[in-house]
Amino acid sequence: MDALVVSGDAGEELYMLRGAERPYRILVESMNEGALSLTAEGAIIYANNAFVRMSGAQESGASLALRFRNLVYDPDLEKFDRFWADIVETGEIVELRLVFDGQPVPVRLSGSAQLIDNEPVVFLIITDISKRKESEDELKQSLAKSERIISETVSAIAMMAESRDPYTAGHQRRVAQLACAIAEEMGFTKARLEGTSMAGTIHDIGKVAVPAEILTKSGKISEIEFDMVKTHTEVGYKILRNIEFPVPVAEMAFQHHERMNGSGYPSGLTGEEILLEARILAVADVVEAMASHRPYRPAPGTKEALDEISLNKGKLYDSEVVDCCTRLFNEKGFRFVEPEEKAE
Repeated sequence: MDALVVSGDAGEELYMLRGAERPYRILVESMNEGALSLTAEGAIIYANNAFVRMSGAQESGASLALRFRNLVYDPDLEKFDRFWADIVETGEIVELRLVFDGQPVPVRLSGSAQLIDNEPVVFLIITDISKRKESEDELKQSLAKSERIISETVSAIAMMAESRDPYTAGHQRRVAQLACAIAEEMGFTKARLEGTSMAGTIHDIGKVAVPAEILTKSGKISEIEFDMVKTHTEVGYKILRNIEFPVPVAEMAFQHHERMNGSGYPSGLTGEEILLEARILAVADVVEAMASHRPYRPAPGTKEALDEISLNKGKLYDSEVVDCCTRLFNEKGFRFVEPEEKAE
């Protein structure tokens, strides 16, 4: 009985009697994954039944007289060539598409190369991942739908504020612009940027519970009236807390009047107790308020706003946030953009 010579680890040669091949062939033929043996040039020497089923080929076992590369869907050829070049050394796993019955099908390839009778032979295992890809696509669509619903919810809440007090709505929109610019300057991820934008857009929603005559009152408001204004953070939190945002938007809105030294409201939080996004909103809120006109007073101006946050850096406002904000205005030309300007 002849011996089949196979190279093993560290160059060790393993000998297997050819008569012992049958159990291994049965094992390969019973696999659910496709299995191929190929020459170093990619010509198919052997294909198991699973590969025949998934590919629509007409035969298994004997050579299919086909180069495997011809099955690879064109847009993925470069990816496959890299895989093929590395397969002998790394046994790399790759996902790409193969053309089965004229249709591109996503598959997972894993492979290795061995010397058999001193000739290199490549072994490939092919797994059809169509169902997994379909599930992933369905999940992506579901996430996209959820994100759209959340975005529409935020827009609806902002419109509610705008219908009652256009000054509050414009203020929230501009605060969101500056807060996002600061967050981006600080290296926030896309998800955190979106969360900061949502929180900025509706951070003052609790003002729907404050009488409009107080919000638009000309001149200084009384202490009692100011206490009523301060309730907007808690009211906003109650409005937002039951909405399943992907980030803690309700907490951000709740904390945007907290100050680093504990002198803010409603909880008197200090330093790191305050969410970073809330610390960003605090700075953006003050700068926008001082840079914009209100029905009860003219705008002090952007310079005065930047002087205010710089003077109180580390005391009332987060130092890094202040540095990013002043850099945006002084070095990078940040300015508030109105909706009609974005549309142009």
